[in-house]
Amino acid sequence: MFKLTVCLCGRVEQFKYFGKTLKNQNSIHEESKSILKSGNACYHSVMNLLSSSLLSKNINAKIYRTIILPVVLYGCETWLLTLREDRDDRGVEKTT
Repeated sequence: MFKLTVCLCGRVEQFKYFGKTLKNQNSIHEESKSILKSGNACYHSVMNLLSSSLLSKNINAKIYRTIILPVVLYGCETWLLTLREDRDDRGVEKTT
């Protein structure tokens, strides 16, 4: 048999989930800047590799999908994007 205990939790202004700070204003502007900074740092760490003429575009795409994209998308299930933030993020996708 299982005993179900109900716990009522109070409302908080912000909390951490998957390493991301979630706020009750439905805006992740500060968090998205941090995410993009991490993605840029990751990109710059492999930039010499990606710009090498020795690697095919297929290999470059695999490097992007396996190294850079996971850094940027970590915790994305918690994102609540406004239209402006969504537009800004799409611009990042086009430039990489």
